[in-house]
Amino acid sequence: MNLNTKMKNQVKKSLLILCSLFSVVGFSTLATELKVGDDAPNFKLQATTGDYYQLSDYKGKKAVVLAWYPMANTRGCTIECKSLTEQGHLIREFDVSYVMASVDPIDDNRDFAEKTGADFPMLSDPTKAAAKDYQVLNMFNVASRVTFYISKEGKIIKIDDDISPKSAAQDMANNLAALGIDKR
Repeated sequence: MNLNTKMKNQVKKSLLILCSLFSVVGFSTLATELKVGDDAPNFKLQATTGDYYQLSDYKGKKAVVLAWYPMANTRGCTIECKSLTEQGHLIREFDVSYVMASVDPIDDNRDFAEKTGADFPMLSDPTKAAAKDYQVLNMFNVASRVTFYISKEGKIIKIDDDISPKSAAQDMANNLAALGIDKR
């Protein structure tokens, strides 16, 4: 292993520790100009299944929940993903499509989805273009933990940056009910 590879591994390890720490204490670096009522930025991102998801495909058809998370295989992200997996039935009661997204490479997210048993799309944004459009890219160059609720019309109807990973599925279901999203 050369020095450059060792340095990259150390930086990645440090980022993992920082992201885990910040997700546990609820640190948010949200400084977005996006607001409720704005058009949600379109994206086209690859999912762990190999399929591509594009927000515009849902316009006029279904509301979307886009949950950004910092980094695959970190403590807080694992807890959040397991919540959505184990209690996803609460979210699926609503006429909504929900996904998690990060700036991780697709292979990292595939590994993460397999380890957590994720039964919903996990999207990868390795170019960070969508994360920049959603203004969730933070000072650590990963996405902040922020969930966007997007109406059938493609408008942002809620931005939630106060995410509790352990209760993420229940909280999403509560938000969907409060927003008046139709049940299936």
